[in-house]
Amino acid sequence: MLRYLTSGESHGQSLISIIDGIPANIELNIDEINVELRKRQSGHGRGGRMKIERDKINIIGGVRGKKTLGSPISFEIKNKDFENWSKYMSPMEDINIEEKKVENVRPGHGDLVGSLKYDFNDARNVLERSSARETASRVAVGAICKQLLKNFNIDFTSHVVQIGNVKDSNIYNYDFIKKNVDNSEIRCVNKEIEKTIIEEIDRCKEEGDTLGGVIEIRVRNLIPGLGSYTHFDKKIDGKLAMHLMSIQAIKGVEIGIGFEVAMSRGSLVMDEINYSEVDGIRRKTNNLGGIEGGMTTGEELIIRCAMKPIPTLYKPLNSINMKTLKEYKASVERSDTCAVPACSIVCENVVAFVICQFFLDKIGGDNLKDLQNNYNSYVKRLGDRGWKK
Repeated sequence: MLRYLTSGESHGQSLISIIDGIPANIELNIDEINVELRKRQSGHGRGGRMKIERDKINIIGGVRGKKTLGSPISFEIKNKDFENWSKYMSPMEDINIEEKKVENVRPGHGDLVGSLKYDFNDARNVLERSSARETASRVAVGAICKQLLKNFNIDFTSHVVQIGNVKDSNIYNYDFIKKNVDNSEIRCVNKEIEKTIIEEIDRCKEEGDTLGGVIEIRVRNLIPGLGSYTHFDKKIDGKLAMHLMSIQAIKGVEIGIGFEVAMSRGSLVMDEINYSEVDGIRRKTNNLGGIEGGMTTGEELIIRCAMKPIPTLYKPLNSINMKTLKEYKASVERSDTCAVPACSIVCENVVAFVICQFFLDKIGGDNLKDLQNNYNSYVKRLGDRGWKK
């Protein structure tokens, strides 16, 4: 079973991760992993922290000579800002708690509830871990999973389809998104809409406010049958939604046309099935986003995620002081105006982990050769039933 753990605080020494279940002999390209980490830090509207950190992965164990060993892979991503925070965040040295103590809790964060749950009188103990800084670990985990899956031609991309009230309603094919998305500083493939969104972000920044948006993730070259209808926790759409909803600030997930299904008749929603000697079994449409009955259909996987505006505002909202219970203006730690473009990278790599998890569960194998043999055997059997890659 593929699984991972992350550890570390936003201003601590490092983010530490262990990923267990990657088969042996998968060749890793560290530059490709670092490219993903760099993308997570980019985008118009990011704050001052991104000028400090330049994330790079340091693989510690589970890899030898660039190839995985089949044992747990451990890695770290150092926090450069720890140099400025060591006297407040050192794990085992005496620290100055009072100077960076947070009692004025912020709406929209885990500050208050986390402090109540764990009996803290300092919300810094909460915000350091609940911070979106943790997503750097998840991007690196997903990037490793992508390098396994590319051996089977499974490919990923993502793009921003909405920020604030500015929405791109156009439908693009996969290749167009893949080719153009990295040329946009907000990961929007429509240049006219990109310009309008940048203006909206700048206007929002001047007003001390923040913006959320909608991200679309695409995955292609999947095989049918990842996931299962047999039990609730084996449905791949359920797991995708769970993992994506666990990302900081994600408040909604939809697959295919999502909430539109509630407004349409079944005859307009369901993806009719046909067969031809050339293409094999195919759907005429992809309204259900590549998943039926909790299983991948082999069509392109299409997922959208709604990200709320960042709750740390430079025009602080009303809140309370945890100690006195008196009203107070919520404190500003450090904030972006809009992190939707960066969040698209996080979502994309979180999806990569889930796909990899279900792929390994279905195909199985302790090493790359066994995986390839099992994959080819499954694809051949599907071919005998009429499905073609």
